[in-house]
Amino acid sequence: MMQGIAYRSYLYTMYTYSAAFYRLKNLLQQLYDDREASTLSHEVMEWITGLGRTDRLLQKEQVMNVAMTTMLEQAEEQLLRGVPLQYVTGYAWFMGLKFAVSKHVLIPRPETEELVHWIVNDHLPQGLPIDILDVGTGSGCIPIMLKKLIPAAVISTCDISPDAIAVAAANATSLEQDISFFQLDFLQPDQREQLSNFNIIVSNPPYIPISEKEKLHINVRDNEPSLALFVQDNDALVFYKALAVFGKTHLRPGGTLYCELDAGHALATADLFSEMGYADVTLKKDLNGHERMLRATLP
Repeated sequence: MMQGIAYRSYLYTMYTYSAAFYRLKNLLQQLYDDREASTLSHEVMEWITGLGRTDRLLQKEQVMNVAMTTMLEQAEEQLLRGVPLQYVTGYAWFMGLKFAVSKHVLIPRPETEELVHWIVNDHLPQGLPIDILDVGTGSGCIPIMLKKLIPAAVISTCDISPDAIAVAAANATSLEQDISFFQLDFLQPDQREQLSNFNIIVSNPPYIPISEKEKLHINVRDNEPSLALFVQDNDALVFYKALAVFGKTHLRPGGTLYCELDAGHALATADLFSEMGYADVTLKKDLNGHERMLRATLP
């Protein structure tokens, strides 16, 4: 019996930290360029070992144990299928905080951090109590960070997906932020009418035309939730129209609507809000110089 146990304990491949890193990097170069493959490999190795680059370099000849090797091989299998790293590890970083993510929610992105900063910079100095609605909860990164950065705000958020609501609610609990959640289809007027009135409405809605799906990288196209990404080609602005209509009756006078958008439809989206009677319609560029955000005020 003891011999059998000893035999099984040596059935796994023994990798040093260094060998594991280079093995993974070489495999990932099937899908990514050298720089991105290297970055992903470092992140995987940090997740597996709990050590940053410098510490792993100092311990590069350290042999991984069975549990680490299993994590490595499972990560390799998923990553080579195009599964994003965040879904492999089960978390993503957003504005310095760790958010749980799953296949039911979009992975938080840097452009969305810029949208949150814009709202905070506009309203935190005023120091006034405000009610905020986030449309399209996802991981909860927008409402949770707004609550954390504007503590006096009362924040509600809605999503059509009960699975997304569950992920976001868990994040709100773990990050100790008080958020109100509503499961509803925002495109259905009768359902969104259950929502109250707000000083701010914010949304990062679906906006990618379905015809552009094949242009996306496999890790987005085949893994992130289609419900949160795509709209029909014949009505790419469908969510912005719903937001504009809703804001006319549910924004308080002088209230502001913010949204993230596709740079290719930025001007059309701005025209939509102007035609709907909003004032001070402003497009804002992201750090890459693309017009990716909009702000509009209800007179």
